[in-house]
Amino acid sequence: MVCKIEEALLSDVFVLANIIRNAFKDVALRFDLTEGNCPRHPSNCTAQWVESALHNQVRYFMLQCDGTPCGCVALEQAKPEVCYLERLAVLPDYRRRGFGKALVEHAISRAESLGAYRIEIGIISEHKELKSWYEALGFVQTGTGVFRHLPFEVTFMARGLGVAG
Repeated sequence: MVCKIEEALLSDVFVLANIIRNAFKDVALRFDLTEGNCPRHPSNCTAQWVESALHNQVRYFMLQCDGTPCGCVALEQAKPEVCYLERLAVLPDYRRRGFGKALVEHAISRAESLGAYRIEIGIISEHKELKSWYEALGFVQTGTGVFRHLPFEVTFMARGLGVAG
């Protein structure tokens, strides 16, 4: 299997939205997230969301294996020194092969090349396995938050990069 990660283009918005929606369906089911109670959850992702993000300088990277798009991750440079890791998605048939880790490492490398010294992420606090997975990649919890528009608590995590990391 030949796999590669490349920066996504504007022409990829429908493919990216499809990957994100399908990769997050199981999370939505597990935590009872619907379009009604959590309309901005990635399981409801549209091509317009992705297109808007790309126009706002969010970079998307797409994983393809044997020419088939099967994962993605987004990177937003929130401040010169901080990037946000967003929309990490691997389709269910491609999980447990190290692709999620490869996508995170790719995003970390890009964040470092942009001059960032920290990368941050927010996850559903109750998603303990995901938190442990990020901890194994060097992320540490930095706080939690409750937001009126979300039906769950958010755990914030961060990892230092480069020399400052």
